[in-house]
Amino acid sequence: MVYYLLSFTAELENLTDLQPVGGCDDPTYTYYLKVKCERCGEISPKEACVTLSEEVPLPTKVGTAHLVQKCKLCGRDGNIQMIAGQGRPLTLEQSQKEEYSNLMVFDSRGFELTGFSFADAWKAESLTGTTYDIDLSTGEFADYDEKGEYPVGVSNVRYKFSVVKKQHRRGGKDTFI
Repeated sequence: MVYYLLSFTAELENLTDLQPVGGCDDPTYTYYLKVKCERCGEISPKEACVTLSEEVPLPTKVGTAHLVQKCKLCGRDGNIQMIAGQGRPLTLEQSQKEEYSNLMVFDSRGFELTGFSFADAWKAESLTGTTYDIDLSTGEFADYDEKGEYPVGVSNVRYKFSVVKKQHRRGGKDTFI
């Protein structure tokens, strides 16, 4: 098993707290992932869709995962389990420092995660408190905050996957480093 941490950043203009509409642990937010078979190296031609609210049984009939998929080339089964509680919204301060914010951790077995597609169903808040529903499928967003009388926007959205290790904490939740 390999744990992948999905982190993201963007250039925010007069916006803060960029995150999926229901928060970083939104059970209905769909993650569009590109996966690569760890056995044969085949990259899936279609993106895999994964949400926290949908679980399917593993082929062994013991346990569930958020995605179970068979490699079309070699036939190997792979699965992905999402681990909530690790994500944080991207703040304006992080954006200005070009820092990444953690979004989700994936426990991947049989697949390497190679891509993520930003989609619709994001939100951010202007400096005056106006909330905007944002579609990042084009990679950018622009609007005008009438209350603050200034433009707001999101551009240059980027992501990265990092391999992380699970660290057990006594009496608390697991963390990933």
